[in-house]
Amino acid sequence: MPTDERIQTAINNWLPRFIANGIDFNDFQRVTATLEHWDDWCSAWSACGALHAQLGEQAEAHGHFESASEHYFQAAIAYHFGKYLFVHRPEELYTAHTHVVELYQRAMPHFAPLAERVSIPYENGETIPAVLRKPLGATQPPLVILVPGLDSVKEELHNYSEDFLRRGMATLAIDGPGQGELEFRLPLRHDYEVPIRYVIDYLATRSDIDSQRLGLLGVSLGGHFAPRIAVFEPRLKAAISISGAYHLHEHFTRYPSLTQAAFIARTKSSNSAEAIAKLQQFDLTGVINQLHTPLLIIAGRKDRLFPPEEAYQMHRDAGATAELWMFDDGNHVCNNIIYKHRPQQADWMRQHLA
Repeated sequence: MPTDERIQTAINNWLPRFIANGIDFNDFQRVTATLEHWDDWCSAWSACGALHAQLGEQAEAHGHFESASEHYFQAAIAYHFGKYLFVHRPEELYTAHTHVVELYQRAMPHFAPLAERVSIPYENGETIPAVLRKPLGATQPPLVILVPGLDSVKEELHNYSEDFLRRGMATLAIDGPGQGELEFRLPLRHDYEVPIRYVIDYLATRSDIDSQRLGLLGVSLGGHFAPRIAVFEPRLKAAISISGAYHLHEHFTRYPSLTQAAFIARTKSSNSAEAIAKLQQFDLTGVINQLHTPLLIIAGRKDRLFPPEEAYQMHRDAGATAELWMFDDGNHVCNNIIYKHRPQQADWMRQHLA
């Protein structure tokens, strides 16, 4: 067992998430078996990413583009999980994240269906980076906006996208303020409906998307944002919240140390007290009771990050427009039982965007 509790925390809490979102189980065992110190986490996973990237280059050189896309995706996701909570070494985190973006982009033209990188105009000259994918053969399909969490990024939402694509829906995975490519320049913001307004304005300009049939899915912190966005953005037809907290600040001290450090870094705070003060705005009180858009709330009773009681409160305060799927055996984001909710949530969204 590793002597560094941060490594053991990552192993204990996040193994199902790694596997659910693209890491090969054999890679997970091989990489984590050698680690003793948290400072080595990012470099070990980066080496794993470099191995897959080399396999991608070999496949691409021989014209095996399907294989190349798989290898590049594996490489990107390995680099991502190397840096995803590595906030105490920002330069190392930044270097690894550049590989995430670059390698995923190398895979994008060879996905089936392919992916398109878009840059959406945002405030103060910034742009929101996003990945657009459309189902093969579809003309003006409905679209689902995919919102990541505190330590996830648009590239990690790849498998979520696959579920929607198979059902005839396009997807747009984004990095919002404080997330992914924007985490280095912009802090998290509680009023996430503002960047989503820019996203939907952009989608309305595209003739290849039915901007009258838009849904949204948010994961973890994105699951906290989802109900608020649905309240303030009437152009959404439906929203899904997966393991979102109701009050973020109230549980800060019980979050794992790695999660606390990530909140400090991504709210651009100098310490825990400052982060807690900023997170007081991340609260659905007085907001979610205004909901009139269909909302699906998904949560696990074994969630050790955000208490399941928060999902019950979300469901109760949202009223008749909300539906709750509570899984007794589900962990945070229910990554340990994806077969029980990922296909079904995509079916739910398809019905609401029909």
